[in-house]
Amino acid sequence: MAERPVLVGLIPQAVVLDSGDQVSWISDAGNLRVEFDPNRCPFTSNIFQAPAGMRLLSGPPRPGTKPGSYRYKLWLNDQVVGQGEVILRDR
Repeated sequence: MAERPVLVGLIPQAVVLDSGDQVSWISDAGNLRVEFDPNRCPFTSNIFQAPAGMRLLSGPPRPGTKPGSYRYKLWLNDQVVGQGEVILRDR
């Protein structure tokens, strides 16, 4: 399974996934939380959390998830620091 890394605080703010890929977020600056809309999330969980320096892995998109754009909020030490986007491609 391929990973598409997202370094928090750096570009890219959008990442493109194929059906077998996953996102990997990491930040050394503090506790990290990634939060998708619970009604519109391509993964099995809509919230991912990790302490500073630990990787967050999304896992592959759920089977049957439609291709499209999925936005999320990015939190660092319980402060919203930005937004990102996962674009799921159709194979």
